[in-house]
Amino acid sequence: MTPEAAERRQILSYAAPDRRAGLAALLALDDALATLLRTTREPALGQIRLQWWRDRLSGLDEAPPPAEPVLQGLAEHVLPRGVAGSALAEMVAGWDVLIEADLLDAAALRTHGSGRGGALFAAAAAVLGGAPDDPVEVAGTGWALADLGRHLQRSGEAEAARALAAPMLATATAVQWSRNGRALGALAHLARRDLALPPGAPPPVGAPSRVGRLLWHRFTGR
Repeated sequence: MTPEAAERRQILSYAAPDRRAGLAALLALDDALATLLRTTREPALGQIRLQWWRDRLSGLDEAPPPAEPVLQGLAEHVLPRGVAGSALAEMVAGWDVLIEADLLDAAALRTHGSGRGGALFAAAAAVLGGAPDDPVEVAGTGWALADLGRHLQRSGEAEAARALAAPMLATATAVQWSRNGRALGALAHLARRDLALPPGAPPPVGAPSRVGRLLWHRFTGR
């Protein structure tokens, strides 16, 4: 098991046993959309592929999923928790803006953060049974922007994404998360730690201080 997979497994373990598969399915959707963007060079092709996901996610509300593992996982573990396929389709808009926008200004970055991370965390909170006062929206948006800032090639855009993420993650990590919401709180705490790294530096996955921070959050919610 890679260190990244071990860290993901640790975060999933913070969810109740009967809800972990739902969170894993949502993160698998995010991984699939990220891979799509990373492996597509032609913008027009990227938009076609994203539209396929948008249509299939919305279609989960009306028909069984096609023979695609991510969609099947969502249909089995996420939709029964009251999350609509149309709500999951909103995540696609967060990725689509990365293709459509020639320049990622503040508005485009916020669209990405809210569409990708905000929608993902909102769905995950419903699946996990988090408390209403868990800072889900700000945590998800900040998490997505922090991750984007690590992968953007143009330094000005990367710095702008990180600057937007910083106060959001500060807010999200300043409160005590509910027990059921702590898997999402852990993601927010890791994203905030990653903002302190030099641009382009890989997160020190598996470092004792990083693992310890996750454990502290698990036991205290802070």
